Amino acid sequence: MSSPDAPHIPVLLDEVLAALSPEPGETMVDGTFGAGGYTLALLKSGARIVAFDRDPDAIANGRAMEEAEEGLTLIAADFSAMASELEARGLAPVDGVTLDIGVSSMQLDQAKRGFSFQSDGPLDMRMAQTGMSAADFVNEADENEIADVLYQYGDEPKSRRVARAIVAARPLTRTGELAHIVRRALGYKAHDKKDPATRAFQAIRIHVNRELGELADGLLAAERVLKPGGRLAIVTFHSLEDRMVKRFLRTRSGGSPSGSRHLPQVKAVAEPSFSHVGRGVRAGEAEIARNPRARSATLRTARRTSAQPWTEEVTT
Repeated sequence: MSSPDAPHIPVLLDEVLAALSPEPGETMVDGTFGAGGYTLALLKSGARIVAFDRDPDAIANGRAMEEAEEGLTLIAADFSAMASELEARGLAPVDGVTLDIGVSSMQLDQAKRGFSFQSDGPLDMRMAQTGMSAADFVNEADENEIADVLYQYGDEPKSRRVARAIVAARPLTRTGELAHIVRRALGYKAHDKKDPATRAFQAIRIHVNRELGELADGLLAAERVLKPGGRLAIVTFHSLEDRMVKRFLRTRSGGSPSGSRHLPQVKAVAEPSFSHVGRGVRAGEAEIARNPRARSATLRTARRTSAQPWTEEVTT
């Protein structure tokens, strides 16, 4: 995790640029603007960049870059809305789309945003700073729902025990309170290798921000806006996201989606909309040494065909 004053380091930047291969005059979408790391690198190619972010702070901080850099358009919206937003502005189709999924370093580093338990802050976790907060969820959801979220999105094996402890301790308003409850429920010791609060915070954040649903909708939007030959590059940071992207690209490129070994293979329902699907790319040791966040990152890439977008939804 970077400090608030440290420069933002985009993960797998060289690999993302190689996959997108931006050329002067092309139009590229950065669906997760954040601190603008990918956007700034893409602008150097001479391409036009349309960048999205649902976090008002990211958009506000990026306005100076938008004014300084010719060819940059910032849009305050979810990346899942890229198709309607681009079409409304006459900017579709585009030559490339990149997404860096998950919470940003800037969000983690601000205690007031409530994403991290490293520093105590309000139990918030909202990327868009609107709607249900983490405090709303843990204080209002029933025990079974909390347990399901912890298990499904955090791989917490003792989710029911943790959920029971959360409900018993309500109301919770601070990140430090929630972390303490989780640790106590699981018998955490200071010398343990991994803090179990990490799993709980990840799960609640994913749920509050509808991150997997947003990714599913974003994949459909990217399929819709990319022109034939357009390039897609997606960086994910945990297995739930990566499995979704991998399954989407396998299916959309004509492969059979994996299912039960007891059932027959499902055939593709339409002409492949993607080709040149790359294998997952991980960061090398040198990059991980410079930027520990890169350790869990996986890049997946593909190229748009001339086929019509599929009507089939993405499974989350």
